[in-house]
Amino acid sequence: MRCFCEHNETYNLKLEGEVDTDPIWCNQCGCNFDIEEAPISNGLKDELVRWVMMYGDWINWDKDTLRPNGIELENIHNKLGEQLTEKVKKELGIKYKVTFSPSSTARLYAGLDF
Repeated sequence: MRCFCEHNETYNLKLEGEVDTDPIWCNQCGCNFDIEEAPISNGLKDELVRWVMMYGDWINWDKDTLRPNGIELENIHNKLGEQLTEKVKKELGIKYKVTFSPSSTARLYAGLDF
């Protein structure tokens, strides 16, 4: 996939949820890839888009506070992210290295150590 790395291309990807971004990133330069350009099935793209749209459900954005069950919601989101990462790995094959970067925003809001 084309990115900002030295050779303008990477096979080292990470899956990470974030507000208003697509979930596939270059694990080296940090380039955020357009999900439509990812060489994966449309079904998996749809799953990834639904997953990333749930990012931050554990935060009450109006009050900028953690929801009462926020840590549990974030844990569920991270578990699903791990499962989707395995699906991405399977579809991309051995040419790509794919890692998952879990969210830790609930812990930050709760004031917990990592």
